[in-house]
Amino acid sequence: MSLKIGDTAPDFEAETTEGPIRFHEWIGDSWAVLFSHPKDFTPVCTTELGYMAKIKPEFDRRGVKIIGLSVDATADHERWAHDIEETQGAAPNYPIIGDPDLHVAKLYGMLGAESSGGADGRTAADNQTVRNVFVIGPDKKIKLILVYPMSTGRNFDEVLRVIDSLQLTAQYKVSTPANWEPGGEVIISGAVSDEEAKQLFGEWRAPRPYLRIVPQPAGRR
Repeated sequence: MSLKIGDTAPDFEAETTEGPIRFHEWIGDSWAVLFSHPKDFTPVCTTELGYMAKIKPEFDRRGVKIIGLSVDATADHERWAHDIEETQGAAPNYPIIGDPDLHVAKLYGMLGAESSGGADGRTAADNQTVRNVFVIGPDKKIKLILVYPMSTGRNFDEVLRVIDSLQLTAQYKVSTPANWEPGGEVIISGAVSDEEAKQLFGEWRAPRPYLRIVPQPAGRR
């Protein structure tokens, strides 16, 4: 299964370190981030899970739930959490999905349907494609997909930046330019006519007719 931006995030039932969930029900009316790991007790993932625990308040402030996934059982996740806390200074304070039968990894296209066996018979290298970040909106549609190699730790500050852009552009008829940061100038959506833009934004500057730049709308950071 190949997922694309705009697709409905597949629903599933799973055990997590905080009990059983049905994914769509767990998301509710929130935004959500699902980030996956090829195996427990792997070094790069240990740093990522610890960092996410430290910055969870930033996701909370944006109304975003975070949930991890690793191709092992929840009992292994709970043992791993002790290592994460001791080495990173923070234990996971969000649920981590157990995926010992590879069901969710396959459902989200991170492992091929032909992948056989369970977690016990597979190494991190076997699961190296299970290194995705999915940002999912309250409508349960996928808004962002990032895929990282095992050797490179993920930039979760960038995920927060993208969420700021997604939430802003869902509320206003704008897009954000390259390297945009909250509070920076934005671009009027190409689907907005000049007449409608005057009603919505007043004046703007336009280096080209198709590039209409305005201050970030009020009400967002």
